[in-house]
Amino acid sequence: MDITVLHIVIILATVAFVLGGGLWAARSVRSAEGYSVGGRQAGAPMVAGSIAGTIVGGGATVGTAQLAYTAGLSAWWFTLSSGITFILMGLFYARRLRATGLETIPELLAKHYGPRAGELSSVVSSLGIFLSAMASCLPGIEIIAALFGVSPWTAAGILTLLVAAYTFFGGMKSAGVGGILKMAVIWLSLSVAGLSAFTVLISHPEITAALPATSFSLFGRGLDNALANLFSVIIGIICTQTYVQAIFSAKDPKTASLGCFLSALIVIPVGLPSVIIGMYMHVLEPDTMPILVLPTYLISHETTVIGGIALGGIILSLVSSIGGLSLGIGTMVSRDILSPLLSVSGDKARLTATRLTVLCVILLASGMAILNRGSQVLIWNYLSFALRGAGIFLPLSLSVFAPGRLSPSWAVLSMAVSTAAAVAAALLSSPVDPLFVGLAVSAVMILPGLIGKHS
Repeated sequence: MDITVLHIVIILATVAFVLGGGLWAARSVRSAEGYSVGGRQAGAPMVAGSIAGTIVGGGATVGTAQLAYTAGLSAWWFTLSSGITFILMGLFYARRLRATGLETIPELLAKHYGPRAGELSSVVSSLGIFLSAMASCLPGIEIIAALFGVSPWTAAGILTLLVAAYTFFGGMKSAGVGGILKMAVIWLSLSVAGLSAFTVLISHPEITAALPATSFSLFGRGLDNALANLFSVIIGIICTQTYVQAIFSAKDPKTASLGCFLSALIVIPVGLPSVIIGMYMHVLEPDTMPILVLPTYLISHETTVIGGIALGGIILSLVSSIGGLSLGIGTMVSRDILSPLLSVSGDKARLTATRLTVLCVILLASGMAILNRGSQVLIWNYLSFALRGAGIFLPLSLSVFAPGRLSPSWAVLSMAVSTAAAVAAALLSSPVDPLFVGLAVSAVMILPGLIGKHS
C-alpha cells in the first residue's frame, strides 16, 4: 500500500474528531450507573449509536470484505443478519428488557434462576463476547501496522490507547456519541467507495465474468451455511450484554424499541460496499492479503480524501466495536463477579472497578489477537455467537416471556451442559454447527425443568 502523508493526516483528523466527541460526552459521567447505562436517559439515536457502533466493527467492514474476496455476495450475511436481529429485538425483547430496570443479563437470570445462574452466565457470556473483541483486534492490528510501518506489538499498543480513549472514561455515553459520529463517517465514505467499485464492475463485463458464478448469490456458500450464520447471529446478539446494555440505557421501553429499529436501518446496508469492494479486488488485485483487501482498495483505488476518511472510519469501527464489547464484559465481570467477591461497595469504587476491568479486557484482547494473526475474522465472530448463545438463549427468553415457568436448578444445569456441548462440538469440528448442538442440548435439559415445575 502506497500511503501518503495526506492520507495519514486525514485518517488522524477523522479519528480525532470522533474520539473527541466521545470524550466530550464523558464529562458528565460521575457514577457507575452513568458509566454502564448512561444514567438511563438515552434517546433512540443514542441507543442506535451504541448498538450500531459496536456491531459495525472488524466483522462488518474488514471481515466482510475479506470474506467477499473469496465468497462474494454471501459475505453480506453478517450485517444482514445483524439488522434482522435488531428488528426482532425491537419487536419482542426491547420493551420487556428495559422495563426490568436492570443493568446486566446475569442480573436478569439471577433474578429468575438464582445467583449461580447469574455467575455462570457472566462467565460464559464474557468468554463469548471476548472472542468478538479479539476478532475486531485482528484487522485493527494489521491495518495500523501496515499504515504506519510499525511492529504488530506496537500496533496493538496504539489500538489499545485508541480503544481506551473511546470507552474508558465515558462508558455508554462515549459509546453512544462516538457510535453516531462513527456511523456517519462510515456510511458516507464507504458508500462513495462502494459506488465507485460497483460502477467499474457493471461497466466492465470482463471483470464480472472473471468472478465465480456463486459470487452473485446470497447462498453462494450453501443454504445451510447461510441459515446457520443467520441463526447464530440472531441468538448470539440477543444474548450479548453490550446490545442489551444499550437497551437498558434507554429513557423508557418505547425508546429502547425504537432504538433497535433505527440501528437495523443503519446496519443492514452498511456491509454492501465492503462486499462489492471485496469482489472487485478478487479480480483486479488477486495477490492482496485478504485481511487488507478493504484498506488496500481505499488507498490504491480511491481519491486521497475519500480513502483517508474511510480508513479513519474503519479504524474507528474497530475501536468502537472493541470498546463496546469490552464495556459489556467489564460491566458484567465487575458488577456480577468482582463486586460480590471483593466486597466492592460505594458508587465510586464500583465505577473504578468497572473501568479497570474494561481496560484489562482491552489489553487481553489485543494480546490474544497477535497470537492468532492470519485467522479469518468472521469465523471468530460466529464462534463467539455460538458460545454466548448456546446455553443462555432459551433460559433468557423464558425469563423474558414466561417468567417462573422454568425450575432454577434445571436452568443452571442446562446452561452448563449445553455450553459444554457447544464448546466440545467446536473443538471436535462437528459437522453440525456448535450453536445448534448447544441449543439442542439446552432444549433437552430444559424440558424436564418445565414439566417438573408445573406437574
